[in-house]
Amino acid sequence: MSIRFERPESIDEATRLLAAGSWAVLAGGTDLYPAHVGRPMAAPLLDVTAIAALRGIRRDARGWSIGATTTWSDVARAELPPLFDALRAAAREVGGAQIQNTGTVAGNLCNASPAADGAPVLMALGASAVLRSERGERELPVEQFVLGNRRTARAVDELLIGVRVPARRCVQVFPDSRARSIQARVHRWADRVRFRRNRSGRSSPACRRGPVRHTRNGPACRRGRRISSARAGPAGRPRRSAASTRAPHRRRWRPLHRPSPRPSRSPRA
Repeated sequence: MSIRFERPESIDEATRLLAAGSWAVLAGGTDLYPAHVGRPMAAPLLDVTAIAALRGIRRDARGWSIGATTTWSDVARAELPPLFDALRAAAREVGGAQIQNTGTVAGNLCNASPAADGAPVLMALGASAVLRSERGERELPVEQFVLGNRRTARAVDELLIGVRVPARRCVQVFPDSRARSIQARVHRWADRVRFRRNRSGRSSPACRRGPVRHTRNGPACRRGRRISSARAGPAGRPRRSAASTRAPHRRRWRPLHRPSPRPSRSPRA
């Protein structure tokens, strides 16, 4: 069975093909190919990796622009301000080195996985997805672009050409690789984004903004709790108590039940 394959070299050519029919857009292929193991492709492939305008990170008057085919290795190695510290840390958590060299920023968003590392960070940055079609161009905030598990607001004739990040003065931090689980969280100075839990304890299908709680020295996002002025440390962060700094193996341990005493043995006659 033959599958139609096209590799345009410009954005206009790609949008013209998308307007003519239904295509499966291919960039890194780290999500597309595993999803079709053992079965043929359901739609013709449109490879956008030959479009030079879709790759790279650029600064303009409105902020920063991240091209759609920019790989996670490009993000991790780029010389960016502290605003992108969390995004660079998230780039190092996207699979292994092979996935980071191939997987793209746009593919991570369009795949719309609840475990995606890039979506929460881009949401905290206030980023917008830039969509182009024959009908024109539009921008959607990331929280409006990702609708749920494997669902986005991209129309069939639209191409995600990049992500726009507004210029801001803040610092982000990103947790370790275990943040891909249900309790994935990203903290920023003025916003907090987290995977919300429902009553069953599972995460919601899409990442959403959480409330911001203020302290004496500014918004406090650490662990999502209110911090009193007495416990607030530098920059509104809580002071660590002596118990929290104690090594885990030195904490007091108590057994769940007491073992029954052994019967005493009478001395031999």
